[in-house]
Amino acid sequence: MVKVRFYDEVEDSLLKFAVMIARHDGKWVFCKHRKRETYEVPGGHREPGEKIDETAGRELYEETGALDFDLDRVCVYSVTSVDEEGKEGEETYGMLYTAEIRKFEKELHSEIEKILITKDLPEKWTYPEIQPVLMREAKIRRGGYHDE
Repeated sequence: MVKVRFYDEVEDSLLKFAVMIARHDGKWVFCKHRKRETYEVPGGHREPGEKIDETAGRELYEETGALDFDLDRVCVYSVTSVDEEGKEGEETYGMLYTAEIRKFEKELHSEIEKILITKDLPEKWTYPEIQPVLMREAKIRRGGYHDE
């Protein structure tokens, strides 16, 4: 089990991940990793010396092929594992973004097999306890985030 929490800000050095709730032409953008049968929102680890906004742009490009896009910070999120006795593990932090993608590269050059552009949410999530919660929070904080 995991706990997902949200913050307005934390110390920059604590931010280890960037996750983007991405849209293109009014539809959601999800990624399918080559080694998985599930879908996920674009995101990934911050590299040493990288600003968190740079991480977001790099990961969005690497995982979706996005060439022309706008990123908007939503909030800080954290994920904490919780064992069967309710004991919490280490809390890890990331920055949650919304992304509006206007143009994609013709092919992907990463571990991502394909992207899915759809009005519907996937049935099989890679991280079902985390990513739907992040999407809900982005929608709440962004006034529906362009719900149809």
